[in-house]
Amino acid sequence: MTTTTTLTERYISATIRSLRPDAQDDVRAELEASIADAIEARVDQGDAPEDAERAVLTELGDPGVLAAGYADRPLYLIGPRFYLTWWRLLKLLLIIVPVCVLGAVALGQTISGAPVGEIISSSILAAGGAILHICFWTTLVFVILDRSDSATAIEKWDLDQLPEPAEKGAAGRSDLIASLVFLGVAVGALFWDRFRGFVIVDGTVVPVVDPQLWPWGISVLFLLIAAEAVFAVVLFRTGRWTTGLAVANTILALSFLLWVVVLLLTNQLVNPDVLARIAAAGGEGFAAGQAASAEEGGVLRILAVLLGFGVAIGVGWDIVDGWIKTVRARRA
Repeated sequence: MTTTTTLTERYISATIRSLRPDAQDDVRAELEASIADAIEARVDQGDAPEDAERAVLTELGDPGVLAAGYADRPLYLIGPRFYLTWWRLLKLLLIIVPVCVLGAVALGQTISGAPVGEIISSSILAAGGAILHICFWTTLVFVILDRSDSATAIEKWDLDQLPEPAEKGAAGRSDLIASLVFLGVAVGALFWDRFRGFVIVDGTVVPVVDPQLWPWGISVLFLLIAAEAVFAVVLFRTGRWTTGLAVANTILALSFLLWVVVLLLTNQLVNPDVLARIAAAGGEGFAAGQAASAEEGGVLRILAVLLGFGVAIGVGWDIVDGWIKTVRARRA
């Protein structure tokens, strides 16, 4: 009897110790009665008392799980009420926030003139920290919500929450027209900047794009624009995105990025006369002396960094969008 009493008492004590004090006596009495009846039934069937007790307690399972059932306490971080909401929000934040953090840190480090290794390491560490914080704090908020009775509105669902049908990678006439119009506007803007000008200082037209690029340097850009136009027509004739078209789109986008970056690094893209004339129009003190030259050079470098990051973001999105449409087209 010593062994039987000890095992049963240990099991009951492990079960009730996490319950409220006012509920422990009732649960103890209930468990003692049910365990005793189950043991007695097994003994009547021919089991030894020790074996019967072990079998009964084993069938009852982990006392922590049994206690959670008595206390109506969940044994999970996020239950079915909020799981899908948590998962959708977490995916959205992980798609947007780390990329923004990485880009912002890289931009700030580049403008400050940090070495390439420091720019890369700082950006990666910042993005990794953002991922950890997003996962931890988002999960913590939903853990609290799941155990609170005050936040029931978030779990309500209606038909307005149905997602729009996703694109299947098709390329329609509107896409072709939009692409050709955009490319045409880009060509027109280049010619306008060269011969009419977007910036006029003291009645003098100052091109934004360095005039030294004409005609040979700018012809590379015109070739890329023509290739983009041909790509848009081929995509329209094909009717849907394919792996080959996605690869071609990636090559064209990276070629344009390479053209911009090379010219920015060699200070050949933006007309240096633009800031010089604006500075001269703004006052003699700003335009005169070595201090003014250093100021102008710093502004040019910052503008170059901002322009390079802007082009890189646009190119990256164009590549990612092409591959997303390709995957959707293959699944359709």
